[in-house]
Amino acid sequence: MIVLLMRELAFTAMALKMFEALDTTTQKRIKKKLLRYINQENPLNFAKKLMSSTIGTWRRRIGNYRVIFDVDKKGKIIILLLIGHRKKIYNDM
Repeated sequence: MIVLLMRELAFTAMALKMFEALDTTTQKRIKKKLLRYINQENPLNFAKKLMSSTIGTWRRRIGNYRVIFDVDKKGKIIILLLIGHRKKIYNDM
């Protein structure tokens, strides 16, 4: 049986700006991981719930980078809110 999961990634303007500011190698690594994550049966596997965040509900670790995101109510769209180095990302929140 083949299960096709129809999910999409949506970047906020801020997340897109942060992503584009990264070097090409880091962009490719993050893109590859994100595509792998959204094709999982449960895209929240291995995601960490943020405790007291004013923006975003979840985070993913991709090497030294963090992706802060939310998931729409139907679980079909993963909304990327912030992308940045682990030492700086939480200062932007």
